[in-house]
This record gives sequence, C-alpha cells and structure tokens, in this order.
Amino acid sequence: MRKRMIQLIFALLGIGAGYSLMPMVWRMAHVTSHWVNNIFIDMVVGLAVFVLISFFVIDPLERLVQKIERFLTNEKPEKMIPELVSTVIGLVIAVLISLLFTNSQLFFLNTILPFILVILFAYLGFIVGQNRFNELRKLFGRHKKNVLDGSSDQAAGEMLERKAGDNFHKYKLLDTNILIDGRIYDLVQTGFLEGILVVPNFVLYELQYIADSGDSVKRVRGRRGLDILNKLREEKVMPVQMYDGDFDDIQEVDSKLLKLAKMIDAVVVTNDYNLNKVAEFQNVQVLNVNALAKSLKPRVIPGENLNVMIIKKGTERQQGVAYLDDGTMIVVEDGQYYMNQKLSVEVTSALQTDAGRMIFAKPVHSKRGIREKN
Repeated sequence: MRKRMIQLIFALLGIGAGYSLMPMVWRMAHVTSHWVNNIFIDMVVGLAVFVLISFFVIDPLERLVQKIERFLTNEKPEKMIPELVSTVIGLVIAVLISLLFTNSQLFFLNTILPFILVILFAYLGFIVGQNRFNELRKLFGRHKKNVLDGSSDQAAGEMLERKAGDNFHKYKLLDTNILIDGRIYDLVQTGFLEGILVVPNFVLYELQYIADSGDSVKRVRGRRGLDILNKLREEKVMPVQMYDGDFDDIQEVDSKLLKLAKMIDAVVVTNDYNLNKVAEFQNVQVLNVNALAKSLKPRVIPGENLNVMIIKKGTERQQGVAYLDDGTMIVVEDGQYYMNQKLSVEVTSALQTDAGRMIFAKPVHSKRGIREKN
C-alpha cells in the first residue's frame, strides 16, 4: 500500500513537472515539431522520468514513511495537537516574512529564501510544540485542581515528566509480578496507596504472553494478573492509567519499567526481590509488598488445611512442591509420591522473606501429627 501511494505521488509529480518544464526543454533543444512539442508528450515524458526515479528511491522513502507512522502512532493526541498548532504558526510566520521578498528581482530572495524559511520555521514550530506543550496548553485553559485528593485534570489526562513536591502523590508503576500476586488489589481496597496507578503497555503484553503460555501453571498466573487489573479498573478505588509508550532499544520489561520510573519520577510497586535490588541501585523508589508483609509479621496458624496439586519434586528427599494461585510455594512432606495429583495438606509452618512467602505442609492423612512431630 505504501509503495503504491509513493508511486502514485511520483506519477503525479512527473505529469506536473513534464507539463511545466518540458516546453522549456524543447525550446533549449530547438525542437519545434508539434508531434513532439505538445502537452500530451510533455506529460508522458515527465511521467516516465519520475517513474524511473521512483524505482531507485521508493525503498528509502517507504522506510521513512514507516518511521513517521510509528512516531505518529506512539504520540498521544494531547501532545500532537500542540505540535500541529505550533507547526502551523511557524508556517504562517514563514509566509509573512516571505511576503517581504515577493517583489524582489533576485531569484534567491523571491524563490529560494521563502522555501528555506518555510522549512526552518516549520521545524522550529514542531520542536517548540514537542518540548513545551505543557506551557502551550496553559495558554488555552486553566489548570483545574481537585482540592479533595490533590489530583488534577492535567494529571489524569497525560503522563508528565515532573519532580515531586512535599505534598505530591507520585505515580505508582505496577509490574507484572505484583498483578499476578493479587495482593495489590487488597492493598488498594484498604486505602493505604494514594495517587494514580500506572500500567505500561509492555507489562500488559507480558501478562498476555504469560496467559497464552502452553504451561498450565503460567497460564493460570497470567490470567489471574489480567483479572486483577480489570478489577482495579472497574472498581475505580484508585485511578488506573495505561502508558502507551515503549522503549525499542531495551528488551527486558524490568529495565523498561525502571527507565519509565525515572522519566516520570514514579514509584515502582512490586514483589520481585531482584527488581527491588536493581531499583535501589539505580535510585528508583520501590514499594515492595513482601517487605510490607514482613514488617506486619502476619501470623500463620499451623493446622490450616489447603487443597493443592503437587507439580514437581522438592530439593530435599521425598518432598513435593505445589503452588497457590498467587505463586506462593508450598513444600509438602512426602509429596513426591503424589505427583500431578490433588492433595489435601495441613500447614505446619510458614516462612516470610523479602523474596516471598514459603509454606511448609504435610498430607492430612499422614499418621504423624504436629504434636507427635514435636
């Protein structure tokens, strides 16, 4: 489609150039025959020349068009409008300045200089609109602030590169693990978090990839993360925004998340121990749900019954490993004898670390009870 469009443009340009320029060429070549020097032949010659040129330049032009398409697709409407307005203003200024040279007899002043001015002022207008669009928006509307929650219409409509003040609620960036974990929903319900939750598109794509995995365990975890995200958006306890941008030069989702956090001066909400350590090294503020749970020191009561499926062997002899829906690992005594089977187990103890929670259990029908073990 792009190639056909470019070829059509070149064809129209060739017809126009042949119609305008070929009579001059025939006069310079002293061609007076009406069989050659006529409008139809002029347009055909111009068309043939430009079609021939298009074969050499169509591939670079197509790549340029693709880059422009990607740029326009990733740009937000509220950012494109100031860029467009400032570009038009730049073009108007260039035309007004060019009017001063319309009566000049110099070819440079009445032809070349206006063309240069149009390109220069259009570029300057675009740059001003791209980098100063927040200030341009303030010229056309007042910044409305909600006194109750400290948020604003401006914050609700766009992603801002800004620094936090003393009474400012930073954006809360959610990573993939925190959505799969699910505790972020309960935390939001309690009202301990404030501000705006931000879910980047690359996190959403990773969740979708996990939800489409061939591994049943991963598939359940991915779908759980998508369900938690939908519940957060539907219940509207906290505003949830999507970030449409991406970082093509970065492959890992965690690295993209940290770069975005630096860009918008946000806080990363996670339960990933390794991401927490990397963020601390890069001076990015992190809210670790596991660290919060550890500080609250939740009590695990021995004797609680759970229904789990043993999916692999443990590191110690005869142990089996199962997982809850949120990814919590359960180490079951003698569990390797019940591989890929549903099993009712009784919790014996639990261990909470910065890396997550680990539960130890034994089959309910085990002859040796907790007291006998002690």
